[in-house]
Amino acid sequence: MKFPFKKEIKIGLAFGGGGARGFSHIGVIKAFEEFGLKFDYIAGTSVGSLVGAAYANGMTSDQLYRIAKSLRTKDIRTNKVFFMPSKTDGIEKLVEEVIGNVNIEDLKIAYSAVAVDIKTTKQVCISHGNLAKAVAGSCCVPGFFHPVEFNGRLLCDGGLQNTIPANIPRYFDCDYVVAVDCNSTRTYGTESSKLLDVLGCTIRVLMKSNAVKGYVYSDVMIATDSKRFKSTKLFGIDEMVEEGYKNAIDAMPKIMEIFGGRVKRQKFKDFDKDEIDFI
Repeated sequence: MKFPFKKEIKIGLAFGGGGARGFSHIGVIKAFEEFGLKFDYIAGTSVGSLVGAAYANGMTSDQLYRIAKSLRTKDIRTNKVFFMPSKTDGIEKLVEEVIGNVNIEDLKIAYSAVAVDIKTTKQVCISHGNLAKAVAGSCCVPGFFHPVEFNGRLLCDGGLQNTIPANIPRYFDCDYVVAVDCNSTRTYGTESSKLLDVLGCTIRVLMKSNAVKGYVYSDVMIATDSKRFKSTKLFGIDEMVEEGYKNAIDAMPKIMEIFGGRVKRQKFKDFDKDEIDFI
């Protein structure tokens, strides 16, 4: 299905993090393709940076699906010792095999990966330089991976500060932003007072606070309920893709209003710009 619109506005897209739950992003892209939607700028955090980079380079949902189905945990986390952090060479190799050994500025659509520099604790928006390293830094979950060295910085997962980077396209002059949350049920409580249960709940609460700005700065949020899937397990791919597709279709009337220029533009206040390094 194609929507006959004349687009004179600039529209950004933000893919959120969520580990393996990010397979639902593929279904979202499938819906975009069916409606003929083209975005002017793409930002991504963690798995969203990986999917976003591939999409920014022109990969289709079918291509992404085939790659997802062929993935194995050992392709991503190369250290065989379970409780020891792994290098990110598996992620970097995947990016180079799928997209190529390229710089971000070589992609077909303007793109940024969001990470956190643990030296300064500041958020880092990476729009230039080696793509594989940038994506690896954005995907670098502390404890699972060693920090990534990038231009004098030590990068870790962007979700530490900005799980759904809907604010980033605003800094690149986008009039509207469509955001994708692949883990909308990230926060749920517990009735247990056991240490591990309490710690798990605490982490989920912190994760929710890092996702809030994604909802604040997006004009449309495509939110997927992926609670039944594991962020660390490569199973349920077909179900996640279908869930993402369904959620995107449900949001399509609002998205079409944006592409048709029929939505009032938000007034964007860049209150956190000083806390972001743009490189």
